[in-house]
Amino acid sequence: MLALKIISRGHAAPQPVPLPTLRPSYILVKTHAIALNPADVGGIDMVAPVGATVGLDFAGVVVDIGSEVQKSFKVGDRVFGAVHGCNESEPEDGAFGEYLIAKGDLTAVIPESLGFEAASTMGAGIASVGQALGQNLGLPWPGKQSDAGEKVQVLVYGGSSATGALAIQFAKASGLEVITTCSPHNNAYVKSLGASAVFDYHSPACAADIRAHTNDSLYYAFNCLPDDSAAKICTEALSSHPRPGGSKPAYTGVSPMGVDAAIMRDDVQYSSILGYTAKGEAFTFAGNPIPAMPDHFEFMKRWIEFGTSLVANGTVKPHTFEVRPGGLEDIVKGLNELREGKISAKKLVYRIGEEV
Repeated sequence: MLALKIISRGHAAPQPVPLPTLRPSYILVKTHAIALNPADVGGIDMVAPVGATVGLDFAGVVVDIGSEVQKSFKVGDRVFGAVHGCNESEPEDGAFGEYLIAKGDLTAVIPESLGFEAASTMGAGIASVGQALGQNLGLPWPGKQSDAGEKVQVLVYGGSSATGALAIQFAKASGLEVITTCSPHNNAYVKSLGASAVFDYHSPACAADIRAHTNDSLYYAFNCLPDDSAAKICTEALSSHPRPGGSKPAYTGVSPMGVDAAIMRDDVQYSSILGYTAKGEAFTFAGNPIPAMPDHFEFMKRWIEFGTSLVANGTVKPHTFEVRPGGLEDIVKGLNELREGKISAKKLVYRIGEEV
């Protein structure tokens, strides 16, 4: 089989490799479609060693099932999810190959209404939204919110990004009032997802405008973009006073490196997400040992099933995507476009259909 492997820092290419070894809590999947993420580029350019397989998001068909998988899969099931691509500890664990292995209990059966291409865009995003809104910010799950009192406001920074588009929909389904940022040409799109107010992040007054709109009562921010300028706007938009009950306003973001200390406020609670902790296994990231977090695994097992049910009933829809021609060879071109900032408000998808 072929898989997209890191061949040197900043460079990846398809390489002939054996089938990945099936571990007890994993399933073996024949890949049918994959979707690109900025984290794929980050892994190639900054994190992973030579020989690691690239890729997070996938959709495909179950070929084999590990002995410790608890979910009731059968061979031939159509499934989707996200894996730990560019993995320093397990170099086989990437999505961009003709076959892949995925943590069984964190993989979901594709709803009948979705094809492989649409399903391939959702795995990492659904997991990120769960970690951010549910675990870190402690906001209610859809259907679990209280009907009493005013709606809670949440800022989803980068609403036209793949993760932002899903976050808006999940937050809206939770009864939250969603405020977001994007370029003006994406305003109609994010409003169609459920955002009640949209601000141009290019504006030097963006943070002040959000604070004015929320009457200095914004207590929750999810930054979907991994850069300090976004973190700065989120930080400045958050309320200058504590939440009802006395807790600090809360910020969480997708940058695993956290927020620059020069940006941080003492009166704001900061956190970040790292989707790989959801596996409940120890691993190494950017040279740093990360301990196993079994509670993250237990949370994500429930969240993935719940999130998939919202996709199945139409509450949450896939982000806009574009299917590109070509297979593994052409993925590199798409990664270069991501690296150069040429992709906006859509995910790039590639079909992987070659036989071993």
